[in-house]
Amino acid sequence: MPEVLKLSEGRFWVDYGYHVAPIESAHLGEMDYLAREHGVTSFKIFMFYGGYGLHGKSAAQNQFLMLGPEDRYDIAHFEFVMRAARSVMDRHPELADHISVSLHCELADILNAYTTLVEREGKLTGLHAYSAARPPHSEGLAVWIASYLANETDCMNINLLHLSSRKAIDAAWTMQQVFPHIHFRREVTVGHLLLDTDCACAVHAKVNPPIRPREDVEALWRAVLDRKVDWIVSDHACCAAEQKWAQDDPENIWLAKSGFGGTEYLLSGVLSEGSRRGLSYNRMAELLSWNPARRFGLLSKGDIAPGFDADIVLVDPHEAFTVRSADSESQQGYSPFEGQELTGRVKSTFLRGALVYQDGKIVGPARGRYLHRPVKQ
Repeated sequence: MPEVLKLSEGRFWVDYGYHVAPIESAHLGEMDYLAREHGVTSFKIFMFYGGYGLHGKSAAQNQFLMLGPEDRYDIAHFEFVMRAARSVMDRHPELADHISVSLHCELADILNAYTTLVEREGKLTGLHAYSAARPPHSEGLAVWIASYLANETDCMNINLLHLSSRKAIDAAWTMQQVFPHIHFRREVTVGHLLLDTDCACAVHAKVNPPIRPREDVEALWRAVLDRKVDWIVSDHACCAAEQKWAQDDPENIWLAKSGFGGTEYLLSGVLSEGSRRGLSYNRMAELLSWNPARRFGLLSKGDIAPGFDADIVLVDPHEAFTVRSADSESQQGYSPFEGQELTGRVKSTFLRGALVYQDGKIVGPARGRYLHRPVKQ
């Protein structure tokens, strides 16, 4: 972690922190040190990594994850991550409210089986094929397992990340009723709210969990409007154009890499589509700023009020623009949102009162600071 912080210094135009994923069993013993010495209070689990690679089948999990021969990345390991987080809470009660475990909820066994079926049948292509190969009930079942483990380990703060389907949302909401004492938080991404399996972006939008059919997109929006979702994120995971798709078969969804960037379109995307659906500006601010800031210990962030950092974004809610990757600061080289017209353009961004972005251009030096969490207000 000291090496990461040294490399990061002076490279960010916004304040930043890190989540850490304990992959090896040895990492469990480092969680206390990370929280105490470096303010890393949030830990992540990728439930499908145990038997499925980032982009497809993983023949040997130890090879994909670079694990030792005695290590396993499986449900038992996920339990032990939660127990380790609970232990950090007990040893450091002043941090307990901000120690959390986040889970990407999909199950490798189901992904492997359905990927084989979909590929063998050959009836589906593109995003339709990828969604069918990672079916929504894989998400739902993973949510149930994660929730039961949270109860078993008394790990109170659980974040269910990038829920992409009606079944995932329903499972997450059901588990909240079953275990009301667990402080669940439910997340969706702007990509899953703006894109569906019929969009023209095809392999550009390959991501995990997959982009879903329109009925799932509408279910996610209903959950947002019904206050069953706690925050909306970009899940920014850039994949350069030269690596995103196979050069000799660029339309092949199975050969394409997973993940894409989208941070710059998060606010505009939510404002554009959310306004059309009756989402208030206050609720947008809550979903995009206040709620995640509270959960992740960014106590000086998330609001415009005395005692908070003057992190402010000025938006023209009526200015429409068309997404063009050529206009992006990202070196990704493409965007799954290419050609979409969004209403609500970010005009200016201030970090702790200093202008850092104006009319499409970065302003001034990199002033971003590493945030040792929880950050005091």
